[in-house]
Amino acid sequence: MTIRVLLADDQNLVRASFAMLVSSAGDMEVVAEAGTGREAVALARSARADLVVMDIRMPDLDGIEATRLIAADEDLAGVKVLVLTTYDTDEHIVEALRAGASGFLVKDIRPAELLDAIRTVAAGESLLSPGPTSRLIARFLRAPDTATPSAVGGPSGLSERERQVLALVARGLNNTEIADALGLSPLTAKTHVSRIMGKLGARDRAQLVIVAYESGLVIPGAA
Repeated sequence: MTIRVLLADDQNLVRASFAMLVSSAGDMEVVAEAGTGREAVALARSARADLVVMDIRMPDLDGIEATRLIAADEDLAGVKVLVLTTYDTDEHIVEALRAGASGFLVKDIRPAELLDAIRTVAAGESLLSPGPTSRLIARFLRAPDTATPSAVGGPSGLSERERQVLALVARGLNNTEIADALGLSPLTAKTHVSRIMGKLGARDRAQLVIVAYESGLVIPGAA
């Protein structure tokens, strides 16, 4: 099945580069390009994209608000948003995840990594850039004005094994890496993640990361 991709970035050169890359993959196509957040929301509706590659910093309506509008639209329930951000300068990634993004990557990733990320998110999995995940999430969740999402519960009802799995999800590990770390099969690790999401009322792995840090299950700076 071909993945229909909408590219949203205010820089023409960046969009053109991403468009060439995506179009070079046999299993995906670019169905629209947006230069502002409002264009991204409108084109997500009209072009019927499967996935939006969304830059956070855009004019008119930033990527966070655009993501929130897409995630809140029942007609766009199947549309996934993959946020691209510049780590060390962008301080809105947590808000983007809360707004409904299914994951994020830093912009200096290799071309093949972006294509793999699109496939992962389009398949219904969340993806968090592993390198900066724990530092980035912890950094902004410690801010005094950070609001706790009321829609997601805490981890108190989880079993000890589920708490272990949740902690590894929060550090950016995928199911295979979690399985290796805990001596489980990948299928068992995936089942644990699904059960945790159900118990916590979380939409995806991105929200699990937020829960893990806000609840204190994962301590900022801990190994």
